[in-house]
Amino acid sequence: MSKSSTAETDGKTPDSDLEIKDARLIFNSTWDQLETEYGHERLRFPKEIILLGGAPGAGKGTNTDFIIKARGFTCEPIVISSLLNRPEMQVLKDEGRLVGDREVVGLLFREILKEEYRDGAILDGFPRTRVQVECLRMLVEKINALHREFHDTPLAGHFRKPTIHAMVLFVEEATSVERQLKRGREIKRHNAKVTETGMGEIQELRTTDLDPKAAQQRYRVFKEETWDALQSLRSEFFYHFINAEGDISDVEKNIYSELQYQSSLELDSRTFNRLRTIPLASEIVIHARQELVKRLDSYELEHSEQFGKVVAIILKQFMPIVTRHAISGESIVSSVDKIFDEPLSLAMLIDIFSERGYHARVDKELEQIPDRVDLETGEITCRDHWVYRFHIFFEGSDIRRGQ
Repeated sequence: MSKSSTAETDGKTPDSDLEIKDARLIFNSTWDQLETEYGHERLRFPKEIILLGGAPGAGKGTNTDFIIKARGFTCEPIVISSLLNRPEMQVLKDEGRLVGDREVVGLLFREILKEEYRDGAILDGFPRTRVQVECLRMLVEKINALHREFHDTPLAGHFRKPTIHAMVLFVEEATSVERQLKRGREIKRHNAKVTETGMGEIQELRTTDLDPKAAQQRYRVFKEETWDALQSLRSEFFYHFINAEGDISDVEKNIYSELQYQSSLELDSRTFNRLRTIPLASEIVIHARQELVKRLDSYELEHSEQFGKVVAIILKQFMPIVTRHAISGESIVSSVDKIFDEPLSLAMLIDIFSERGYHARVDKELEQIPDRVDLETGEITCRDHWVYRFHIFFEGSDIRRGQ
């Protein structure tokens, strides 16, 4: 990071000890530096950004791995507090106070330009102030402008339209303080064990995790300075409010529910128009049971004889084999019955198994069966022979359950 003076790097004017609070001044200064350092065509930001915020002790770090898995990211989260690890910044953090916006914005923008974050990044702890929110808005405007500028060029793949999710984990003050102090006790025991055995790594122990009053002050700073900033994201980005009071599994369910796919807003408009005629899996599943019942009833009413033959084949040929695989929950049944040359019979079989709680799929394989041999030339003539291999899946038996 370039430094013209210590005062400037700390987010202050050379002639004053007052922190710069003009978002546009901070952003323009930072952007100009990025243009100079990287070059206009190298300003390639993540396709997806998840802004992970929340109260102290709400579980941002605990749930990060789950969010990464849910969105298919391959990179570690960007933890803002870890970027700001200089001694003078650590003093402010230990007091439960916030560091300068200019420092945060400068460090963060440079970090997310790294190649590893190109597809997506989680920003743990950003934004925390109104100024940071405004800088974020201006960044998104710039990324969108780059997307438009390079949209019809060979570089279009590097300047995709960004998707921004704001995820806020919330707990009440009592829960926050309790979790902060619990974390402090756990880290203290861990560090003591590392010191005693020489095995493992010392973890950062915040002052606010040891002192109830400091933990309360940290929560109040969040409510007074960060909460409003996070709320202001609601009007422009995907906003996800997560009640984090419950246990980990409950919070994970809440997060997963909030992060359901929103293709009409995430995809490029041309891509979405190409795909929109294909129904979503969720749309198919909603009425799947009702549609299955309709099909089965129609088989009985409109194709009764054929339906009866398929049921008889299942009972005679399939179920003895399926029953023998009750423990594994998976069986393969081969059939050369001509009835399956009719696609409707295959549909009937799959629907019958589905209604009875199984999952079935079929592979159709062509085999060449020698039919006759020309004694003079030795040429062998073969006839086509279709074999149907049915894969039947179901929940197997755990023979050791209860032992």
